[in-house]
Amino acid sequence: MNELIAWLPPELVSLPRYVAALAIGLLMGLERERNPAAKAGLRTFALTALLGVLAAHLATALGEQWLIAVGLLLVGGMMIAAYLRAPQQPDGDPGTTTVAALMLCYGLGVLVWHDEIQLAVMLGIAATMLLYFKPELRGMSEHLTRRDLLSVLQFAVLSLIILPLLPNRNYGPYGALNPYQIWWMVVLIAGVGLAGYAALRIVGQQRGAAMLGLLGGLVSSTATTLAFSRHARASEAMLPVAVIVIVLANLVVLVRLGVLAAVLAPAVLGHLLPVLLGGLIAGALGAAYGRRRLKPQGDLPELAMGNPTELRPALGFGLMYAVVLLAAAWLSDWLGARGLYAVALVSGLTDVDAITLSSLRLHNLDKLSVAVAVNVITLAVLSNLAFKSMLAFVVGGWRMARHAIAGMGTVGLGIMAAWAIMHGFSA
Repeated sequence: MNELIAWLPPELVSLPRYVAALAIGLLMGLERERNPAAKAGLRTFALTALLGVLAAHLATALGEQWLIAVGLLLVGGMMIAAYLRAPQQPDGDPGTTTVAALMLCYGLGVLVWHDEIQLAVMLGIAATMLLYFKPELRGMSEHLTRRDLLSVLQFAVLSLIILPLLPNRNYGPYGALNPYQIWWMVVLIAGVGLAGYAALRIVGQQRGAAMLGLLGGLVSSTATTLAFSRHARASEAMLPVAVIVIVLANLVVLVRLGVLAAVLAPAVLGHLLPVLLGGLIAGALGAAYGRRRLKPQGDLPELAMGNPTELRPALGFGLMYAVVLLAAAWLSDWLGARGLYAVALVSGLTDVDAITLSSLRLHNLDKLSVAVAVNVITLAVLSNLAFKSMLAFVVGGWRMARHAIAGMGTVGLGIMAAWAIMHGFSA
């Protein structure tokens, strides 16, 4: 933009801002033009965006900032008057969406004048998407239950109320305990769980074993393994479906770990990724073979998932993460890598997220090398797979568990093979 302005004569130096505002207005107006009930279309939105730039231009040139507020009031009053004089729409729509969109368009024009062009364009595109996807958004809201809305509100409390209040300082032995960082991990895990829970609610649970396994793994692979082991024991016909869902849910764990490493410790990801890919590739091949052999059919049972953002589980995970983090720092200092590996084997039995996040945190504090962090995460994943294999056997019985164990064993073998290859290259 600055290069373009440099080529323009002095009297036209403001022209690019008007052009950018015009483009935003045309984009939003194009969507409203296709709505017969809207009292503002392509031209009205384009002119309103230009009016926003002009009002801000005049306010700056004359030193009279109140001109911007007057322009906004005129735009809103004009649209309200237009809808009051028009007959009531058959669908009962009062037209408030178009009024709000037009006033937003005016505000984006003002934003453009103040050199926030990129932000204005992004907001204009986002607003147009909200206008265009009205049927989908309405359908989504109609399917929300009280429990779904409670999950969203609880996540907002975790992330937007509790998190900002916590001190971002290191406390305790080894400086390992940071309240803000600990709760940030809670928010991260709760957010991943909420995303999977929302996807499960939106997509539905009758879209196939593959989809249910992938989404169930996002919410909780342990809960998915437990639930479908019970289903397989209760009905022999459910055995093929249960095996596929369980194996896929545990494959998603590897994807989650890769995402966590990419967000929290990118330096570790390059060394961890080959190990995760080894497990993913081997596990995917095993799942494909199992699906072809078992041929899962029939209706899927409901997968009862707990609210991933409830305060009590969040506090429980935060406490467990803090304990694992402190134990890992202490044993690493006392026994070296061997102590940390023992923590990985024990904590990985029930939850692989806590030890993974702890290892990444210790690496960021320069208390853990990349190689040791990768080894810890690898051991935790293998320990977790062993625990879920035992869970499938105890709950689902040997007839189902032998297939699930074979699938999860394939994942484990892929991880170990990739780790051995990587270790051989680095030796």
